[in-house]
Formats: sequence, C-alpha cells, structure tokens
Amino acid sequence: MSAKVFIDGEVGTTGLQIRERLSGRSDIEFLRLGEDKRKDRDARAEMLNAADIAILCLPDAASIEAVSLIDNDTTRVIDASSAHRVADGWVYGFAEMLPDQRAKIASAKRVTNPGCYPQGYIAMMRPLVDAGLVPSNFPATMNAISGYSGGGKGMIADYETADQPVETPYWPYGLTLAHKHVPEMETYAGLDHAPIFQPAVGRYAQGMIDALPLNLWALNQKLTLTDLHQCLSARYEGETFVKVAPMNAAGRLEEITPEHLNGTNSLHIHVHGNDETGQALLLAVYDNLGKGASGAAVQNMNIMLGLDEATSLPVAPL
Repeated sequence: MSAKVFIDGEVGTTGLQIRERLSGRSDIEFLRLGEDKRKDRDARAEMLNAADIAILCLPDAASIEAVSLIDNDTTRVIDASSAHRVADGWVYGFAEMLPDQRAKIASAKRVTNPGCYPQGYIAMMRPLVDAGLVPSNFPATMNAISGYSGGGKGMIADYETADQPVETPYWPYGLTLAHKHVPEMETYAGLDHAPIFQPAVGRYAQGMIDALPLNLWALNQKLTLTDLHQCLSARYEGETFVKVAPMNAAGRLEEITPEHLNGTNSLHIHVHGNDETGQALLLAVYDNLGKGASGAAVQNMNIMLGLDEATSLPVAPL
C-alpha cells in the first residue's frame, strides 16, 4: 500500500526538488492541489489531514499555520522551514547526528528538516564535543558559502532573470551575527554559546562548503589533526551519505569545491591544518539543495516510512 504524501508549497525550490527526487516512485501517492487551490486554507487543510506524511516547503509563518490545520493524530510532518528547528516536541532530522537519531526520526510525528548551513557544521563539531575533544564552551566560528538557490525564488531571480542580475562573485551577509540558523547550530552542535557564523552567497546556483577553523593550541589538551580525523571517522563509520575523506596534506584539492557533490545526498568532511602551529580547518562539502534541503527531507521521509533511506537519493563516492 502506497503512502499518501502532500507537499505543501510544492512549487517552491525545495518542493520542486523533492518532487523530482520522488518522481516515478510506486510506493508514493501524491496528494496535489490545483493551481487555484494552493493558497486556499480549507483545501490545504483537507490535503494535510488526508496525508500520511505532509512535507512543508513554506515560509516559517505559513508552516506554523499548516501545522495548526492538522486536526488528527495520524498525519506526520516534515517541516523544511526554520519554524520548528529548536521547538519542543520536534525531532531534528539529521539522521547521522547521533547513534539513536534514526530511531527518533522513525517514530516521530513531527520532524524538522535541518537548515542547509547548520548540517555541515553540526556534522563536524558535534562528534568532537561529544568525545570531549572540544569543550562545549569553546568560542566556535564558521565561515560558509552557498549557491544562490539557497535563497529561494527571490534570490534566484536576482541572479538569473533580473534586469540587472547580481554580478558579485562572493557576497558575505549575516553581518549582524544574528542569522536564523545560529540557535540551531548552537543547540545541536552541543555548544554553550552561539558560534560566530559568517555566511556568503556565491555566483553559482547550488552547492556549498562549511569551514570550521579550530585553534587546537587553545584547548586544555594537546590534539593533532589525526585525533580529529579518527574521532570523525569513528562517528560516521558505515554511513551511506556522511563520509570522512582520507587525510591529505595537500594545500589544494580538486574535490573541495562547493559544487563537487551537486545532485547527490552526500556530505563529505575533510580534515586539514597544521600540527606545528596547532591549527585545524575542517571542511564540509555538500549540495545545499541535496543533503542541505530536499535530499534530507526525502531521507527523513524514507526513514519515517520504514524504507531504505537511500531510496531515490544518489550517493557520491569519496
């Protein structure tokens, strides 16, 4: 028997990508609204309550409204917005974050999809904090760059179809250090304080890199790059999508580019730095529309339905 899935907001960037990944699946029955009904509150409520799983690809306020329209105890929700990322009663949808995270997702009624930027940061930082290699009160930072598709239809139009398209190749933003992803990063990385987060948009459509610099000399214990690599490798051993690349002392690698894993649900972590200076640089490469958004939503849906979580999701080899 196929599962009934309703994507509320299916014409947005994330919704379209989810539909593309799920196309041709015989185990999914899509519930859809006509163009004239997509903003009809009653029609949406009917679909939401008829679905086995509702995937919300909406602005935050609209996602909160959508949840309020569900009046049964059977519809399960995956929210791709940031509305419920740190809310009580919601399970964080990063299956690889903790050994028991999949089980939590599998049994959850409400799953919040991770933000694109936080997922790579949490993948790198959380294992180090859990292992006691980095203290929870460490003054952490992250620099990152994403393709402009992460900004949704408005930003895509600014770069692709505007009368005067954006030409800036690298555009930092979030300069007030109050980006909406920061609470999520602090909470799920296991930190006591908000990290300094400096995101940027590149003049390319999709793909991203998160960069986590660490001054190892500032820690209370002497750590090497090998210590970090072993910790991360142990955490993600056997994982399908999150992989730790072999140690490589090169100053530049072809695979460390934002677009390297586009079209896949993979996230690759690289450990670099300099043991002599006691400095490390961890890098996470992934597709902001894949593991960073739509791919993660499909992975969570598969887990919630008791299916092979890799169904419909391409994997990139290291």
